[in-house]
Amino acid sequence: MRTTAQATDQATDRIRAESRLRALTAPVASHARSDGQSGSPVPDPGGLTARAAALAGRPPSLPVPPSFEALRTAVAAGAPELDPGRPRLRVLLLIALAAVVVGCFYAWWSRPEPEPLAPPPPVSGPSPETDSASSRLRPRPSEVTEVTVHVTGKVRHPGVLTLPGGSRVADAVQAAGGIRKGTAPGPLNLARRLVDGEQIVVGAPARGAPVTPVDPAVPAEAVLDLNTATAEQLDRLPGVGEVLARRITEYRDGHGGFRSVEQLREVTGIGDRKYAEIKDKVRV
Repeated sequence: MRTTAQATDQATDRIRAESRLRALTAPVASHARSDGQSGSPVPDPGGLTARAAALAGRPPSLPVPPSFEALRTAVAAGAPELDPGRPRLRVLLLIALAAVVVGCFYAWWSRPEPEPLAPPPPVSGPSPETDSASSRLRPRPSEVTEVTVHVTGKVRHPGVLTLPGGSRVADAVQAAGGIRKGTAPGPLNLARRLVDGEQIVVGAPARGAPVTPVDPAVPAEAVLDLNTATAEQLDRLPGVGEVLARRITEYRDGHGGFRSVEQLREVTGIGDRKYAEIKDKVRV
């Protein structure tokens, strides 16, 4: 920085010296042109021209335009700080370049980042929490508070009874007054757990037992007991095939036996016409 300042001061002194030199030599040159003696040398009183040329370090030059000279003189004499010089100009250029780099970096850093797309919503359906809650609300078989059954057959007080949940067939028979004197329960499983809505027939003969005819005049094989007849025996009835015979036995097993012949109407596949054909050939 000190070398730069010295160079600037030297340039300023040199400009000032040239200005003074031109100021001293200008009247002499204008006087010589006014006299018309352009070919004869102009007198230099006191050797001012030579001395000014020696001071400037070069021979005198031609005069410059007054306007340009006035501008240079004003800049050099009145406002020397407006001339930055080459070193300072380089510093300013470096500062400007650094500002551009910083601005570009800031613009790149503050750019908006793309946001990832939200995952698609899950397919609507019952959640595990909902399933668990609904399963807790459903009554379990062991949690049934009451069962209603129909006890019929050879009991003292047949009818529809309501018992606590978890009761056995023996409890239902006991609630119906018990089995009549001199009557066996038959193939009924007294230890079985009751199912709500079922029918319990007490005293029905075991399956495969000989059929007792209602009328001695009618052959024994002509009338079948609906509670003891096998599917093969029911298959021999008029209008009853293998499929319908199996449905009759399934109905009998699911309802605890037949309590009347008219219950055949409840079997799928037996209408009024078929019932009229077989009602006289079966009994309970």
